[in-house]
Amino acid sequence: MLSYIETMTPPIKVFFPSFQLQICGELFVPEPGSPNRKGAAVVISHPLTGVKEQTSTTYAKMLANAGFFSLTFDAGYQGESSGEPRGLEDPHQRVEDIKAAVSYLTALSGRIDPERIGLLGICASGGYASYATQSDSRIKCLATVSAACVGRMTRHGSVHEEHAARENPQAIATALEAAAQARLMAAENPTAKLEAPMMFETDPAKAANNPDSFFRDAAAYYGTRRGRHERSTQRVPPQSYDLMVSYDSFNLQHLIAPRPLLMIAGSEAQTLHYSRTAIGIARGIKVLFIVPGKNHFDLYDSLRETAPKLMDFFISGLE
Repeated sequence: MLSYIETMTPPIKVFFPSFQLQICGELFVPEPGSPNRKGAAVVISHPLTGVKEQTSTTYAKMLANAGFFSLTFDAGYQGESSGEPRGLEDPHQRVEDIKAAVSYLTALSGRIDPERIGLLGICASGGYASYATQSDSRIKCLATVSAACVGRMTRHGSVHEEHAARENPQAIATALEAAAQARLMAAENPTAKLEAPMMFETDPAKAANNPDSFFRDAAAYYGTRRGRHERSTQRVPPQSYDLMVSYDSFNLQHLIAPRPLLMIAGSEAQTLHYSRTAIGIARGIKVLFIVPGKNHFDLYDSLRETAPKLMDFFISGLE
């Protein structure tokens, strides 16, 4: 019997347009001997600063073993997808990338059933996937893992629940000033290739002294063999910050209904409050599944509790 994360069939490298960019993805096909899901497919969108080869692939392999087509992809400006400046985090581009991935799958007539397409968003993509589902009826069900909203994170200056109640004017001013200065430098020297700053330290030894537990946990994933990847640099151009500051993932969460919604988060995740808030706003069929003892990043590669829940959800949501 195949495990949740091992597959025998290599994925198919694919490309599709999103706005003016070319998106690079990998299509995982159902494993031989897996159940017939009648062309059901799941789009999987990766975390902030991540690439498709990390946690997205871990979940794609699990779903392929369960009989689903699974499409992972690099967001625009990131990984193997096109776009400059490299690493730009543009929420509206990220949402369009998800919708473009759905469009790609709907064009695979004879293999994918366009009435059986679901969506899985991880970390920031839990927010992006929510936003996309709110306004795209082609997405028949939505699941998130360790969901977060980059807009609220930027406006509040933190992912922690104690900062979630109110916006931080200083954090907003700092973000906007950094973006303004980066845009000014780019205008003055358009051909310059400026290296973006790292969003957080990935060396676990250096991160151990960081008083913020979220960034210590991030380094334990991105800075070790669990999640290290050469194209995942954690470098985010400051031009991203003014794009993020006015964005919100969950304000219209009620528009997902009547389609089913599953949000999964660890009990020790600093970001758990995002899922609780989003579920509270949502209507219809909605489930918040909390995994005891797990932090935000544990669920990137620990599938013991999440895999059965996700398989049941997509089986029923895409039947």
